[in-house]
Amino acid sequence: MTTIAVTGHMDLAEDSVSLVRSALDDLLKQYVDDGDLVGVSCIAKGADSLFAEAVLAAGGRLIVVIPSQDYRQNKVKPDHAVLFDHLVEAAEEVLVLPNGTADRQAYEAANAVLIERADRLVAVWNGEPPTGKGGGTADTVLEARAAGVPVDVVWPDGATRRG
Repeated sequence: MTTIAVTGHMDLAEDSVSLVRSALDDLLKQYVDDGDLVGVSCIAKGADSLFAEAVLAAGGRLIVVIPSQDYRQNKVKPDHAVLFDHLVEAAEEVLVLPNGTADRQAYEAANAVLIERADRLVAVWNGEPPTGKGGGTADTVLEARAAGVPVDVVWPDGATRRG
């Protein structure tokens, strides 16, 4: 069994979504061939949800980590709610962290759970350094590497963030 967690940008440009989806499908194929694939995701809009969909499409099992008790109500926008709810329903396990509020501390705690559970981390990441705010994609990559978790960076040619 291989457990792969994801971190990545939420603000993928519209024309980058299919590029990232294809790259994730290609990356996950090798793990499906190895047998049991488990994906761990916070299922935020963008990279997290694309990864979760790719895991399910590949026949893998999904574990969802929700950063706080108020996350669905206060952070999931209407344009993402249907997909978010679908992924929660499709998940084998849903772990809602005890944080009351979705804030930097909650995101950092969720990222720690991702790293703790992962054999590998997939980072849908443009390679830019941390912003200093904490809890972001670059921060999670650095934490995973420090913990000895191998990181696969996915950033296909032509991928961009909304700007």
